[in-house]
Amino acid sequence: MSLMPSKYKYRKKQKGSVAGIASKGCFVDFGDFGMQALDRGWLTSRQIEACRVTINRFFSRKGKVWIRVFPDKPVTKKPAETRMGKGKGSTDHWVAVVKPGRVLFEVANVTREEAQQALRLAAAKLPIKTKFVERLERV
Repeated sequence: MSLMPSKYKYRKKQKGSVAGIASKGCFVDFGDFGMQALDRGWLTSRQIEACRVTINRFFSRKGKVWIRVFPDKPVTKKPAETRMGKGKGSTDHWVAVVKPGRVLFEVANVTREEAQQALRLAAAKLPIKTKFVERLERV
């Protein structure tokens, strides 16, 4: 299962900037524990899916998992051995833009140790540094 938008307004996007820190999605809102990004970068739909599979496999039918990032940015690529010019290439894959502070995954209905172990295994699949965070009681 590859994550990608079902509909989108424009087929191609510019690279853009990944400056600053996350302003949204910085807190654990749904589950009890989460994985928070410490670096900035792009996460591909395949990397996100690999993390999801790893977490679900570790929990083996217990616990609940939330994916807090979605790959909605198309990345284009030109075919191999193609001359320069002739416009922008076609969409190759989809990425989620991640800034420091963004919560990537959340889990619930499991112990702290199980959550830590599962998220540590999932973090090994990602190209960015992450840390384990717990839910804060906010008023």
